Amino acid sequence: MAGLDITPVAGTGRQVIQSYGDDCFRISQILHQGAVIVLAEQVMAWEVPGEVDGIDAVSIDALAPVISRATEIDILLIGCGARFGPPPKGLRAALKEAGLVLEWMDTGAACRTFNVLVSEERRVAAALLPVA
Repeated sequence: MAGLDITPVAGTGRQVIQSYGDDCFRISQILHQGAVIVLAEQVMAWEVPGEVDGIDAVSIDALAPVISRATEIDILLIGCGARFGPPPKGLRAALKEAGLVLEWMDTGAACRTFNVLVSEERRVAAALLPVA
């Protein structure tokens, strides 16, 4: 029996997160080291201050590259690494004020959710902390 490819079909130019782990991500055939911000049509390194795998490093200031594009995005997925914990206080309210809905989850769930939403042509971005 042949293997079943479950990678969602994304439109031309859309990013697809293919894998994650070992402090990197494979997105649309390109390997990215460390934290990343993934938009439907672009991937960029995410400069998170402090310890990269620390949830507390995720702040409104660290999310400035996403907030600057808030008119292009409805949903912001934040992958908080391998372990799940609550978002930093005030982050959800600050993002809502910027016009973004926050969906906070572990990095694996955020990668899978991004792929589904981008394949549905939703206006989504993902800020992903790496998983060791």
